Amino acid sequence: MANAIGKKIDLISVSLYFGLVLVGWLMILSVEADQIDLNSFSDIFSNNTVRSQSIWILISSAIFFVCAALDRKFWINLAYPLYALGIILLIGVLVFGVEIKGAKSWYRIASFSLQPSELAKVFTNLALAGYLGSYSISLKNVKTQAISIGLFLFPMLIILMQPDAGSALVFFAFFIVLYREGFPANYLITGVITLILLILGLRFEAMSIIAIISIAASFFLASQQNKRNIWFLLIIAIITVVYFLFNNQMVFYLYGMLIVFLILSIGHFSKKGIRLPLITLFAGVIASCVVYLADFSFENLKPHQKDRINVWLNPSQCDPQGSLYNLNQSKLAIGSGGVKGKGIFHGDLTAGNHVPEQSTDFIFCTIGEEQGFIGSSGIIILFILLILRIIKLAERQKNSFSRVFAYGVACILFIHFFINIGMTMGLAPVIGIPLPFISKGGSSLLGFSMLMGILMNLDRHRNRV
Repeated sequence: MANAIGKKIDLISVSLYFGLVLVGWLMILSVEADQIDLNSFSDIFSNNTVRSQSIWILISSAIFFVCAALDRKFWINLAYPLYALGIILLIGVLVFGVEIKGAKSWYRIASFSLQPSELAKVFTNLALAGYLGSYSISLKNVKTQAISIGLFLFPMLIILMQPDAGSALVFFAFFIVLYREGFPANYLITGVITLILLILGLRFEAMSIIAIISIAASFFLASQQNKRNIWFLLIIAIITVVYFLFNNQMVFYLYGMLIVFLILSIGHFSKKGIRLPLITLFAGVIASCVVYLADFSFENLKPHQKDRINVWLNPSQCDPQGSLYNLNQSKLAIGSGGVKGKGIFHGDLTAGNHVPEQSTDFIFCTIGEEQGFIGSSGIIILFILLILRIIKLAERQKNSFSRVFAYGVACILFIHFFINIGMTMGLAPVIGIPLPFISKGGSSLLGFSMLMGILMNLDRHRNRV
């Protein structure tokens, strides 16, 4: 059987997988280098962190090959039972789990910890693939859309109860999978616009964004009547913006634009009917409500939750020695590596443990400091190559189950990769999700290894319809 697997398995994906795992082990060893004698084999594996990660690598590698070797029907037939098991584990951790860093997200098993949310990603991907791969399923049907979204929204809500916002956020990756399978683009566009409005509402004063929405609605309505109205609105906008900048009277500015909008609505109604003004007004009101909701929710968050958002969107309002400390140290470590880096096991900030969560959430800092721009770019390229390769595998599948699952793997990897590296540089919020295959953590490595192993299994039978 091993020989048969070796002939059919995608060696490019396997090589990239094990290559990234090896890099991760070396980076974790580098973080611990100041506490061990690197010339002593026994001393290296006497270190708890290195020994634990090494054991998890062996376990995950074995699981990878088991998942790749099992019969394809095993995953198809057990997709829903495994999903149910994942839900039970998620609910169970709320009762029997141990709390680590404010989140009750872990089962303690002897000296090991298991995070069920990592397995839930795998099982949810299987269930979604099983459902969308069913006969006569179409995402143009509202019922199908609701069930598909519910499959990953349910575990996501349970994870939020732990609370673990980082792991929950990853489940949004399945929206990309739905889009590939025919989910209406209008929904996706609406979601993206809503996300942008939420971020704007967190970054700026709500009234400022609502005023901009009013301007946009007025310009749109004017463009539907007479092009000269746009110039009229532009002049008003310039005058009011200047007035606002010097007098900070945003409320008068807002009311002025709303009056203009109403005048244009009356003009449009007298010529073409009230339908378009009403739709435009409704869209503007909904958008304004989203912005206000973001602002209202932010004001009612706990202090540490506000700090996380401010670190990302308003760093100037954060204490450099407090909430901003992790990010500043992260940027310092990455920047200190220069072009070529300081060399493996020679990172001053890494060895001195100056960056909190150095071996988990901020493992990319170690790569940046010791391997520099060249090494960091190399790791990014490896991830991009792996994701692109998985997409290629997805497109060559002859059946929907395998294609959906493969796209799920690609999207989950992308979200983890993008957010983790982004948060070490201040480009994404610091929400605490691992860098796939590289960050320390057995549950994470186990989950990603299962995803890759199942994908290799399905790809071996890609010609089955």
